[in-house]
Amino acid sequence: MTALLGPDLTPIASTDDLIAYFARGAKAPERWRIGVEQEKVAVYADGAIPPFSGERGIEELLRRLSPKGYEAVREDGHLLALKRSSESVTVEPGGQVEFSGPALGTAIACRDSLTTHVDLISDVAHGLGLTFLGVGLRPWGGIDEIPWLPKRRYGVMRDYLPTKGRLASHMMKRTATVQANLDFDSEQTAAEKMRTALGVTSIVTALFAASPISEGKPNGYQTFRAAIWLETDEARCGLLPFAFQDGFGFRQYAEWALDIPMFFVVRRGTYHPAGDFTFRRFLREGFQGERATMGDWETHLSTLFPEVRLKRYIEVRGADAGPMDMALGLAALWRGILEDAEARRAAWTLVKNHSFAERETLRREVPRAGLRAKLGSRTMKELAQDLVAIAHQGLQRLPDGPADAALLEPLAARAKSGRSPADDMLADYEKAKGDPATLVKRWKL
Repeated sequence: MTALLGPDLTPIASTDDLIAYFARGAKAPERWRIGVEQEKVAVYADGAIPPFSGERGIEELLRRLSPKGYEAVREDGHLLALKRSSESVTVEPGGQVEFSGPALGTAIACRDSLTTHVDLISDVAHGLGLTFLGVGLRPWGGIDEIPWLPKRRYGVMRDYLPTKGRLASHMMKRTATVQANLDFDSEQTAAEKMRTALGVTSIVTALFAASPISEGKPNGYQTFRAAIWLETDEARCGLLPFAFQDGFGFRQYAEWALDIPMFFVVRRGTYHPAGDFTFRRFLREGFQGERATMGDWETHLSTLFPEVRLKRYIEVRGADAGPMDMALGLAALWRGILEDAEARRAAWTLVKNHSFAERETLRREVPRAGLRAKLGSRTMKELAQDLVAIAHQGLQRLPDGPADAALLEPLAARAKSGRSPADDMLADYEKAKGDPATLVKRWKL
């Protein structure tokens, strides 16, 4: 769900304008679409980290991909992104390559779009000696060995985020995720979808765990990616307590966002660091003589990182970017859970009788314990089996949903076995005695 238009320069008159921004995203159910975003870690055959620049770097990969119908996006002379129609290929701060797919009607269509992209970019990467891995975290190399992307936005984030969290730089440079984006038809539906997704997100995190190796050895986690997010910036990350309260809606999300410090204000291509200046102050006082616009609001929303994020659609963000069968099943899982009202209620019923403290404890237990973590008396393994079954049932009631349900099979198998991708990765590591060249072949997309 990539926006290709320039920033909206409309001045913001009041908080009501911010709430109306969300409301304008509403679509009738027959127009609902789903999109997938996948981040990928590129390595050389021996696991080494590619530079951004140079003859075999990430920028050269983008240059070779560009003739395949893409428009190049440059900043300060660097090729940083590619866009075509409603999809884009961008680069994260540590060189992770992200595909933002188009908004499509079914999970099968998302599968086809993502598979086509991965096949194409992998073929181009092969010519540079690069391989993309299906992992949630770069497995080899220390944090200082990973080069920063030369992008103005990331320069400001690089300076600011580490002041808020011990592992913030690791989040930016090392992690990789896969997420799904979904529509809503009203504020009530949006609130229901967000509450349900926030309620079950730790189950999905456990099922998709795929980051047990870092700096060339087991790190003691099922998903170190999720552990890193715990120490990034708690003010803008994690669960949203107000989403579980009566009356949750667009206004509550907007009020929360207003009090989160901005990273920057962008004017004429220049990123002005904002320090701890909140959007509420920007709206009330202005910033360096500039008045807040709807484009500023949209930019600010993109710098908030809760497990479920609200824009003019809903982003569910809790999964490691793992093997392709898991990535391809994510859209089907969330479509089945959230787009069918009966499935949405059933998924919420799984977790509704727990306090926010219990939800937060679970979020902190899952990174290490994965599917063995517990919510009350039930393990994530048990809850994951129920959740996948609910998604399957939900898809049976949706247009073209039965075909989408086939994509849930790998997820159902993992939930039944209690083995996440991380368990397989650890077994691979032991079998290969940690040899990067062997593991690159094993973990490639």
